[in-house]
Amino acid sequence: MCLGDCATQRNLSTAGRNQARRIGEAFRSAGVSVGAVLASKWCRTLETAELAFPGRVVAEPAFNSFFAEAGAGPARTSAAREILLAWTGPGALFVSTHQVNITALTGIVPFSAEGVVLRKVGETLMVAGRIRP
Repeated sequence: MCLGDCATQRNLSTAGRNQARRIGEAFRSAGVSVGAVLASKWCRTLETAELAFPGRVVAEPAFNSFFAEAGAGPARTSAAREILLAWTGPGALFVSTHQVNITALTGIVPFSAEGVVLRKVGETLMVAGRIRP
């Protein structure tokens, strides 16, 4: 498996691509201002973010999956937490990442394509809501 080669990865299905587009549409329809869009370097997360928010995606390795490399989990989770806590806007920060990362950050095991909304309270990340696909 190679991060730079999408042929070696599990990629989005047609349904997944449609869900990604609907994510962006839902944000825009609700008037949610998105200040930045980050994604792990895996093809499916980059494509999700790009379909939702075209031309705005920045790859951020702190959100790369560590499913196959559990030893990388604590450092990656710490780096992701620092990025999330440092965000001050303007607008919301949208991150396209993986179940293992979300679970490490929140304790939640999300459904496929589910969004978890976080808010900063002091130096803590609190779950503010969940968005089902």
